[in-house]
Amino acid sequence: MNVALTFNVKPESDTFFELVSSNNSINLNNKIDEFAEWDTCETINAVKDALSLYHDVNLIEANYDAFEKLKAIKPDIVFNIAEGYRGFSRESQIPAMLEMLNIPFTGSDSLTLGICLDKSRTKEILSYYNIPNSKFFVCENISQLNTNHFNYPLFVKPICEGSSKGIFSSSITNNYVELKREVERVIDVYNQPALIEEFLTGREFTVAILGNGSDKKVLPIIEIRFDKYPKDVKPIYSFETKWILDTKENDFDVFDCPAKIEKELEDKIIEICLKTYEVLRCKDWSRIDVRLDKDGIPNIIEINPLPGIMPDPRENSSFPKAARAAGLTYDEMINTVLLSACKRYNLL
Repeated sequence: MNVALTFNVKPESDTFFELVSSNNSINLNNKIDEFAEWDTCETINAVKDALSLYHDVNLIEANYDAFEKLKAIKPDIVFNIAEGYRGFSRESQIPAMLEMLNIPFTGSDSLTLGICLDKSRTKEILSYYNIPNSKFFVCENISQLNTNHFNYPLFVKPICEGSSKGIFSSSITNNYVELKREVERVIDVYNQPALIEEFLTGREFTVAILGNGSDKKVLPIIEIRFDKYPKDVKPIYSFETKWILDTKENDFDVFDCPAKIEKELEDKIIEICLKTYEVLRCKDWSRIDVRLDKDGIPNIIEINPLPGIMPDPRENSSFPKAARAAGLTYDEMINTVLLSACKRYNLL
């Protein structure tokens, strides 16, 4: 088949990682994480190489020229990993173009991608379907803080970001002064409302799901072991943790895959993740993050219908890690996603 690979690449990828890893004292008033969601050349080439084993592949960067290129090439299918340029629905940009051009593509449609990036809209849908998630409040300006009656600690993050953007150790707040500071930071730096949640104090897991309908399967669950964190590091997978502590050069061995959990808890996590995948109409693949509350009940904290897929095992990218634990190579994982989409579109 003629397959197009749509992507966004980190500008000067090496410079991004050097800047982040060398910055031991991050200035939270600077948007150092601006391109954290975009992929490196290494990831893009790894996906291209995997697809090229069986197909002709065209690379199309998700920029202002993408629509005309897609229209001209008219591929049989698009493998989409593009995060988009700007706006709350940026992940929907390429899928919306493809829907207009009637070109099949991997992954969730433009509506699901737009909803899942907006964490408050996602939580509203989860709440409607009685899927556990932490109590939350959306704050568009500081004056609204006076109307919340939540219990500390409270967790603050931007409403529409991924890849731990905007999430730092300071995001856990224990009083009004800290809460106000974090909300102001999110509104000022990210130019969007702040999502305030009651902080879940239990263990954290991430769950990779592959496929559709009766063919979909849950890959081995991963636990982020906060008890293995350095003592002065907060128990969250923050920007500092993801991009400074967890690097190729630093042996940050805090992931259990498969997670060492009892069968009853495993079944509960799988049940709410599959239900979440279905009600949000995810397609082909997604990674869902789960955290236990103080009573040990699994809560959904985030849905990632465009999961990170860094190819190097030393980078602890969760979806490839779960795939390897399930016996899939990186190339097999990528082509399984493509195959799932081909089945949906009756391209086989």
